[in-house]
Amino acid sequence: MPRSRNLSFSRIAAVLACLGLAAWAVAEEYQSGKVWPKPNVVTPGESGGPPSDAIVLFGGKDMSAWVGGEKWLVKDGVATVHGGGVTSKQSFGDCQLHVEWASPKEVKGEGQGRGNSGIYLQNRYEVQILDSYGNETYYDGQAGAIYKQWPPLVNACRKPGEWQTYEILFEGPRFDKNGKLAKPAYVTVLHNGVLIQNHAELQGSTAWDKAPEYEAHPPKQPISIQHHGNPVRFRNLWIREL
Repeated sequence: MPRSRNLSFSRIAAVLACLGLAAWAVAEEYQSGKVWPKPNVVTPGESGGPPSDAIVLFGGKDMSAWVGGEKWLVKDGVATVHGGGVTSKQSFGDCQLHVEWASPKEVKGEGQGRGNSGIYLQNRYEVQILDSYGNETYYDGQAGAIYKQWPPLVNACRKPGEWQTYEILFEGPRFDKNGKLAKPAYVTVLHNGVLIQNHAELQGSTAWDKAPEYEAHPPKQPISIQHHGNPVRFRNLWIREL
């Protein structure tokens, strides 16, 4: 008797499985109805190198892509801040920006005087560069901060002298025909692979001496790298327009 009962259960389970399979077979696949363009093929770069659709801003040979770049020191594939800041000759809007930087190995100064530089998106929205390894300063001014607006979610800074990476995703602001802000800018930053700015909404331009505010500007503007008196080094700078 137990044997026949087990057999019945097995048959029931098999029938249910068949019914489920049949129901799956006759179900209609969901179709959104949207006609998508075919995604372009992009070949990824190796070891953080530029992908095939990237614009190389510094590939280790010269700073010819930058206004003022002739003043910087270029040696062994590395560009060191010297003689002033630089501004890209080309203008950009929404973008993915890859930056590799290193603060001086020999620690001098403290706070904002230690390994200070910065990446200015559209020449006015700064992602701070600073040696924040064991270095106390105001939190919205440490490495990875949207200067004077958003501290990084965490401090992912490596030791002085070690190479660090920013992966910056930038969505520029939009202005209407009258110059009024229609949509704010947003920034996402990964520092050494760690998310430190998560689609942070910018409140306007970043300045040391005044509150943030928006001023209408063209949808594409140059990128700038700040000279703050410290010999910060850079390599492997590239950008993808989005």
